[in-house]
Amino acid sequence: MTAPQRSEPARPARPVPAQSASAAAPAPVPATGPGRDDSDLLAALLDGMDAALCAFGADGTVTHWNREAERILGWTTAEAVGRKGLAGWAVRSEDARDIEARLMEALDATGRRVHEFALLTKDGGRVLVRTQSSAVPGADGRPAGVYCAFSEVHAQLDLERSIALSEALLEDASWSVVLVDADLRVAVLNGSAAVALRTGRTAALGRPLGEFLDQGVEEAENALQHVLAEGAPQAPTELWVTLREAADESPQDAPPARRCWRSGFLRLASPLTEEPVPLGVAWIFQDVTEAKQHEQESTRLRFRGNQLHRAARAAAECEDPMEAAAVHLDFALAGFADHAVIDLVLDRPAAVPPSALPPGEGERIRLVRAAATPCGTSGPCSPIAPGGIPVAYLEGHPALQAAERCGSVRASATRTDEAAAARWAAARKWPEGSVHALCAVLRSRGRTLGVLTFLRGPARRPFDRPDTAYAEDVAARVAAAVDLAR
Repeated sequence: MTAPQRSEPARPARPVPAQSASAAAPAPVPATGPGRDDSDLLAALLDGMDAALCAFGADGTVTHWNREAERILGWTTAEAVGRKGLAGWAVRSEDARDIEARLMEALDATGRRVHEFALLTKDGGRVLVRTQSSAVPGADGRPAGVYCAFSEVHAQLDLERSIALSEALLEDASWSVVLVDADLRVAVLNGSAAVALRTGRTAALGRPLGEFLDQGVEEAENALQHVLAEGAPQAPTELWVTLREAADESPQDAPPARRCWRSGFLRLASPLTEEPVPLGVAWIFQDVTEAKQHEQESTRLRFRGNQLHRAARAAAECEDPMEAAAVHLDFALAGFADHAVIDLVLDRPAAVPPSALPPGEGERIRLVRAAATPCGTSGPCSPIAPGGIPVAYLEGHPALQAAERCGSVRASATRTDEAAAARWAAARKWPEGSVHALCAVLRSRGRTLGVLTFLRGPARRPFDRPDTAYAEDVAARVAAAVDLAR
C-alpha cells in the first residue's frame, strides 16, 4: 500500500499488525494551493483596511468589496460582488454614466484620480464620498481593472484639518510649540520655540530640556510627567524659567534674565492602538514676561502705597517722634528689606573750636546709630539710646557717601558666598548676612539729619530704581519725625 503524500518530513515506518492496517491509514488531507492561500490573505487584508475599497474588472463588474464599504453603504459583499456597474443600487441611475466614466478613466491614466460624488446606501440614503481610483495591471502588464478606495468626506476633512493644524502650529504659529517624547526629549519644535530656547530646530532634536533651561527645568519636567500620567490640565500654567547661557554671552556677575512662559499641555496618544499609548506631550507656550512684570510692578506699587498710608496713620498716634520714625520703618520693611538702620549726623560741640580738631576732621560727617532692627532675627525697629559715640564707618562707606552727596546710594557685595558676604557686612558695620544695601539721606528744612539704610540678604534681589524711589519716600517721613524729635 502506498503511503499518502505529506508536507512534513518522512518518518521511519513502524510495523503495523495486519488486522489494523486499514484503521491506521491516515485520513486524506484537504488539498491546499497557493491560489487559495493568496485569496484568503487578500480577503483578510481588504477587510482589515480602515478605508472602504471596491474593485472593478475591465468590463465594469464589481470584483471586490470590503467590510468598510459594507459599513458605509450597507451593501454586503455577496450583494455587491458580481454586479455590473453601480447604476440602480450604489449610484442613482441619472448619475451612473458620469460616475462610472470618471472611475474607469483610471484604466488609461497613470497615477491616481481623486473624485467626489454621492453614493446610495442600502436604505435609500445618500453619502458624499471622496474616492481615489487607480488602474490594476494584469499579468501581461496591461490594465486589467480599477480599484477604488473611498471614505466619507467629513472623515477625510477631519483628517486633513488635523494635518493642516499640525503643520500650521509647527510652521506659522506665533505661539511656541515643543513636542517631547515619553523620555522628555525634544522631538519637534517650531521656529518660535527655537528662538525662545536659543537653539536651532534641528540642533534641539533628541536633547533633554535641561540643556536649554537652567532654573525652572524641574518645574517644566514635572508638568510634562504629570500630563503623561494624568492628562492635560484644565487651565494654562505659568512657568518662570531661566535659560542657560554660554560663558561668553553675559558677564558672570550679571543675574540671569528670568522669563515667564504661559504654558498649555496636551497629551499625545496613538489612534492606531486598542489602548491609548502616550507618544509624548505637546507643550505650547507664549512669553508673557513683560506683562507679568508690569502686573507685579502695579501690585508692588499698590502695596507700598497702602503701607505708607497705614504707617502715617499709626505714626500719628505716637507721642515720641523717634517711636513714630521706628513705626514708619516697621511698615516699610514688609516685603521690601530684611533690616533697617537709622544713623543720625553727630553735631560737633560748640565748645570745641575747629582749630583744635585734626586737619580735615572739622569737615568730616560723623554718624551715630539711632535706631536699628535686631541683628539675629527679624523684629521691630527699636530706637537706641544716644551715646554720643560715632559709628566706626570707614572712609567711602555708602552711608557717608549718601550724607555727603545728599542723595541715595546703592551697594552690593561682589561675591555672594557666605564667607565673603560675612566679611563684606562686617566691614561696613551692618547685620550679618547683608549683601545688598540702599542708603537714603534724611533731609528736613534744608539740612541733612542722617542716613536711612535698608539691607537685604542673599535670598532677595538687589535694589533697583523703583526701590530707591520708595526708600526716599520713607526717608522723607522718617526725616520729619527725626526733625521733630530734635
